Amino acid sequence: MKKEILIGFLVAIVATLIGSYIFIELFSKFNFNRSLELIKEGDLGGKVLMLGALANFFVFFVFLKKKQIYRARGVLIETFLVAFLVLLLNILG
Repeated sequence: MKKEILIGFLVAIVATLIGSYIFIELFSKFNFNRSLELIKEGDLGGKVLMLGALANFFVFFVFLKKKQIYRARGVLIETFLVAFLVLLLNILG
C-alpha cells in the first residue's frame, strides 16, 4: 500500500514538472533558460508550479480509471503539497 502511494506521489512530481515545462514552452516568447530567469525575477514560480500541477488531473483520473486507488491518493498528496508550497511562496514572497 505505501509503495503504491509513493509511486503515485513520484508520478505526480514528474507530471507537475512536465506540465510546468510545457506551460513555459507554449506560452513564453523566450527560450527556456531565459523564461526561468524571468520567472525568478518576477516571483512567478508559485504560479507556474500551480499551472504545471494541472497535469496531475490527467494522472489522477488515469489511476482512478485503472482502479489504482492508492496511486491516485499519492497524486492527491503531492497536489496538496504543491498547493501548500505555493501558499508559502506567496506568503513569504
